[in-house]
Parts: sequence; C-alpha cells; structure tokens
Amino acid sequence: MTALRELAGIDGFAWPWLLLAVVVPWLLQLLPPLRGGEGEAALRVPWRRLREVAEGGSGRPQARGFPWLRWLAWCLLCVAAARPQQLGPPVAPPQAGRELMLAVDLSASMGEEDMELGGRIVDRLTAAKAVLADFLDRRAGDRVGLIVFGDRAYALTPLTPDRASVRQQLDGTVVGLAGRATALGDAIALATKRLQQRDAGAPARDRVLILLTDGVNTAGMLEPERAAQIARDAGVRIHAIAFGGAGAAVSVFGFQLPLGGGDEVDEAGLAKIAELTGGRFFRARAVDELAGIYAEIDRLEPVQRAGQVVRPRIERYPLPLGLALALGGVVLLARRRAA
Repeated sequence: MTALRELAGIDGFAWPWLLLAVVVPWLLQLLPPLRGGEGEAALRVPWRRLREVAEGGSGRPQARGFPWLRWLAWCLLCVAAARPQQLGPPVAPPQAGRELMLAVDLSASMGEEDMELGGRIVDRLTAAKAVLADFLDRRAGDRVGLIVFGDRAYALTPLTPDRASVRQQLDGTVVGLAGRATALGDAIALATKRLQQRDAGAPARDRVLILLTDGVNTAGMLEPERAAQIARDAGVRIHAIAFGGAGAAVSVFGFQLPLGGGDEVDEAGLAKIAELTGGRFFRARAVDELAGIYAEIDRLEPVQRAGQVVRPRIERYPLPLGLALALGGVVLLARRRAA
C-alpha cells in the first residue's frame, strides 16, 4: 500500500476503510440463492440478478465481455470514495502582531544637539530617528502608524503593515514641522482615534501607543491626563518616553560643556499617563538608553511569530473517479454493441 501511494503521489486517504468495498462484488458471488415458497408472501430479493451484475454479465453470454474493465472501474470507484489526499507545499500561518502607533515630538526643543550618535553630536530628533528605524525592523507582523506633534498633532501614516513607508515618512520629518510647541494631549487623542479604526473582518489586536517627547504639554485642546483616560477606555496601552539630555551644550576643544538650565520634562505627568493605561514610563538621556528602552518595549510587546508550519491536504479523488466513469462508459458501449 505504501509503495502504491508513493507511486501515485498520494500521501494518504481520508476514509481508508472504504477501500474494503473492493471485495464486495466477490462476496456477492459467494452468496447462495435465496428461495421461498410459491405461496409465501415475502419481499423477493433478486439475488440472481445481483450475482449476474457481480459477475459482470446480464444473463446473455454475448454481454459478458471485458470483465477486467468492470472490476477495474469498481476498484477506482472505491479508491475515489476513500478520498486520496496529497500533502501540499508547507504554509506558515500569518504573523499576528499589534496595532502599534508611534507618536514623535517635533517641537523646537527636539533640535537640541546634545546626543552622541556614531561618534558625532546630533540633535535629539536625529537620534530618535536612528533608534526608531531599528525598532521598526524588529516589528514584522505589526500594523504601524506614525503621528507627529508640535502645536497640533498630525497623522503622517495610517496603520499599515508596510513598515518601509512608515520609516520613509519618519526620515522626512524635521524639527518644527508641526509647530514649535508640544500638544501632548492632542497627540494621545489622535493616536487613540486612529487605533480604534479597524478594517471590517480584521482580527482584533492589542492597541499600543509609544509616545516620545522631551517637553511638557504647552499647546492643544485636550489635557494629557484626560486624553489618557480616553485611551484607557478605548483599550489603548501607552508607553511614555521622556527623552532629552542635560540641555544645550557648547563645544570647547572638542569637549561638550553644558550651558546649564536643562529642559523641563513632565516626568510625573508622563508616568501618570502610562500608569492610567497599563503601560510603562521610561526616561532616556542618551542614545544608548533610548535604544535600550525600545528593546525593553520589544520584550513587553512581543510580536507573535508565525505558528508551526503546516502542509494542507489536497484532494486527489477526481482522477480515479474520472477514470472509473470513463471505464464504465466503455463497458456500457461494449454491452450495447454486443446486444
């Protein structure tokens, strides 16, 4: 049986027990004739006719040709009834990630050059772009969107699995593009609204907002805490990142000396936002710290990788069924000619 299946390219049968029907015609030939009395009222079973069919004839000697074709047609019908199947090519289930919205501060303070990246001093936005690019590379399976905010909040990309387009839009942002102030509350509200939009029939996913800012709420229509409450009610989890160094610096003989003062960051407010929504608050003062934070978010919000690879079963019964019908047609034609 195994050699036959390998030869036919079949990996198994859905109902292998139906193959036992191959011997039914042979068993019918072994049945003795059933006789009843002439006056006995009973259901008469045409055993003689059944035996003639099993033997491949109709009672007329000239119609008994090609018995092996009839037997082969019956065998093919039994094989088709058993549903031969073949394993198809391996298929991996699609990855099931998250609905992930990135909110990036583009206020004036993001232009402060107090970050070191690749041995040179860069502004905060440039450092954030580099870290976010690596983060996006690791989020295969997520639907990612991008929001930027300054005086107001703007959605640059909707939720999409095309992370390359999100990265491209992020690369094109500049400080002050959305204004020089910081509308934290409006950014949270807009992100929540976009995360609530889902395609009809699409599976439900965890909704996550990663908020990056280096300041305090100075603009917008909505207070950050109230916006966080709306996000919580909508099932959105917020991870808030306070980003920024010690403030502006001046270069003296190759050394960066802080000018003092520093930037105000509403750490308490950001921590409250994260706590209200079940997320985490992080503080980053350097590029390596920011990279470590996004790595930690990777751990907190893991992408559900593809499940076990499966091989679908392809039905192969049409071929034996078609051959059986063709042989039956040949036998029927031969019988009619013989008649």
